[in-house]
Amino acid sequence: MKRVLFDHNVPAPLEQFLKRHQIKLADELGWARLKDRELLDSAERGGFDVLLSGDKTIRHEQNMSGRKIALLYMSDHHWPIVANHVPAIDQAIEQAKPGEVKPVYCGRFVSRRFK
Repeated sequence: MKRVLFDHNVPAPLEQFLKRHQIKLADELGWARLKDRELLDSAERGGFDVLLSGDKTIRHEQNMSGRKIALLYMSDHHWPIVANHVPAIDQAIEQAKPGEVKPVYCGRFVSRRFK
């Protein structure tokens, strides 16, 4: 079981499909307005294993070297699309390693540079 923090742009209904993980929403912790680095710092201090985000640009903005938390970002964050990719999201969370930054394919690529 991993402790997972959902960034404010992750669809909340996803939580009910990831029962083998402990999920918290940035909103419920009062962290929805934190900038990416502050959110990562707070999540790491809070003992989270993974930050899941719908922000594809976050991978360019953060240095994850030496971090104890993994950063996963989804190719799409719209619930009707994400709903079809729950198993891939669950697997990505399970396989996430500290300091890792990885994409989670959720239906469509906005850019060819999504890697």
